[in-house]
Amino acid sequence: MRPHDPAAQPPHRPDRRTALALVAAAALARPGLAAAATARELAKEGRLALDNLFAVRPESRAWAKTAKAIMVFPRITKAAVLVGGQGGDGVLFVKDRAIAFYRIAAGSFGLQFGAQKFSYAMFLMTQKAVDYAKESEGWAFGSGPSVALIDEGAAVNLNTTTMRKDIYAVAWGQEGLMAGIDLEGSKITKIHPEP
Repeated sequence: MRPHDPAAQPPHRPDRRTALALVAAAALARPGLAAAATARELAKEGRLALDNLFAVRPESRAWAKTAKAIMVFPRITKAAVLVGGQGGDGVLFVKDRAIAFYRIAAGSFGLQFGAQKFSYAMFLMTQKAVDYAKESEGWAFGSGPSVALIDEGAAVNLNTTTMRKDIYAVAWGQEGLMAGIDLEGSKITKIHPEP
């Protein structure tokens, strides 16, 4: 019989932390079925969010004119106490017409604490990106079309002739006490809200 070694512990299982992070993300992304927005409400909120983006980032109007489509998430909520998650619902506009609806969600773990809300728009610059969004039931950042996040510094030098990526994404309207916006690992899934 082997003596018990109190210092020996079973190896850490990252699967448990990953599962907790995904549960947190799902809880944030689905605040409750009773509070689910209708397609009409999501389209209205998406248009209002775009109007706000055009007001605070006037250069985004030129991006919108060149884009084949725009996916807008009017309100993404992010919260964490070591394990965190973020999520929100959005709409895909093609020629100012809402054609599909999506949910964005992500989970994370590590040293983090706080809560934050922000808006997010993705300018789909190629038909390949639009087709991928319409035909796919979901995708994760880092797979599918190439996505470039536009920060305020990059926006100064960005114009419609230098935009070479499939999708350009911009976040705005941050409120809350968390540092930075990171959508790496986020998954976008098609949803089907009530009309």
